[in-house]
Amino acid sequence: MATSAFGVGLSVLPSDPIKQPPSARVSEKPPSLEDLDAMELPSYGLTTKYSKPTISTSPPNDLEQSQPPTTQQGSAAGILPTLWYPPMNRYRVAACCAEYFANGLNDAAPGALIPYIESSYSIGYAVVSMIWISNAVGFILAAFTSDLICARLGRAKSLMLSEIFVIAAYAVIACPVPFPVVVVAYCAIGFGEALEIALNNVFLANLANATVVFGAAQGFYGVGGTIGPLMATALVSGGVHWSVFYAIAIGFRVVNFGVVGWSFWGYEKEGVSQFGNSLQQMASQQEERETSKLGMMRRALRNRTTVIGALFIFAYQGAEVAEAGWVITYLIDYRDGDPKKVGYVTSGFWAGLTIGRFVLTHIATRVGEKPFVVVMTVGCLAFQFLVWFVPSIIGEAVAVAIIGLLIGPIYPGAQTVFTRLLPGKLQVFAIGFISSMGSSGGALVPFLTGLIAQAAGTFVLHPICIL
Repeated sequence: MATSAFGVGLSVLPSDPIKQPPSARVSEKPPSLEDLDAMELPSYGLTTKYSKPTISTSPPNDLEQSQPPTTQQGSAAGILPTLWYPPMNRYRVAACCAEYFANGLNDAAPGALIPYIESSYSIGYAVVSMIWISNAVGFILAAFTSDLICARLGRAKSLMLSEIFVIAAYAVIACPVPFPVVVVAYCAIGFGEALEIALNNVFLANLANATVVFGAAQGFYGVGGTIGPLMATALVSGGVHWSVFYAIAIGFRVVNFGVVGWSFWGYEKEGVSQFGNSLQQMASQQEERETSKLGMMRRALRNRTTVIGALFIFAYQGAEVAEAGWVITYLIDYRDGDPKKVGYVTSGFWAGLTIGRFVLTHIATRVGEKPFVVVMTVGCLAFQFLVWFVPSIIGEAVAVAIIGLLIGPIYPGAQTVFTRLLPGKLQVFAIGFISSMGSSGGALVPFLTGLIAQAAGTFVLHPICIL
């Protein structure tokens, strides 16, 4: 009874049939790079693997970590390609090393060849310095055209074009031509070098653990800088005309032409590299909406990182090239050095620079770039005073080598910081502009040194480098 009474108040209603959820819509077309750039990814922490892209995070405005600040949240996430991923990157880094090696040969040789160039054309310090001014003009021209060339031709063809410019210039210099033609050829060398430097610097600085990889690649520049004066001094000491050096250097450039073309061919179609670079710079690109080349150029020139980087590299490269280019002439004039022997002092400078970039860059990643650069700069100043005031060729040769050791790792660390702080769309132009200003410093400072030395003496090298 109780059960029946209880059951009267209950009724069983028929349930609706269970409906299946709609099937997921699957797009047959994969997302484009523009869609991937627009994605907002959360930060999942730091992952370090050598076979896969690296996820990196950092707080905003942290210059030591060299990451760009986000405009909407406290941290940004980025997938960075590594030395080993994608697999072709190892060959691309090797190609960059080969180009830096050839650039080192080119930039270091004039220091040993200047006395013979002056004798061959019967010119003075001020006139021979015009090769650096012409070289700087080539760098400046490349700064305003490198981004356009890369957009039109792609990275592989742009790098091959840069080698064509240098090969053509070397072929002209290797012939017995008037000095004004040599000056014009140096402009073509500057243009070719600037184009490849801008593209290679951006590629290397966007890899994981960039300061170490960049430093190692730049170390090959020092290797070339060490071998260049040795090779040039050996040639001219044996009675060979100085221009033969450039005929030999053509061989290195021809090899580079093939290597960079093969390794970077299809780089733009390899989505992993662009995806990683885009995500790394995603926070800074959120406000980047100007699509015209002129608008990007204006934005890059107004960017504080571009301005500070240009001024810093201007002073750095000016001191570096002046030291390597004029120290031999100083030792001949003020220490009665034998040109056939003191020509090897420049190789000591570049050997020190090479060791510094291979070894000391590891310290920079641990202590931070800012204090590292300050300590290296103070050390360079101290040993520059020793070269100035110690009247001993052997002692000065050792001091010059130590200056190279300390000044070498400054450049890769600084370039890594500048590239990471720049929005991705501005990198090629901004880094090209910074490199052109560095070349301008590397031209103007040695030119002023030669101009003042014509009237006062080559001892002016030291106060100019110190200032």
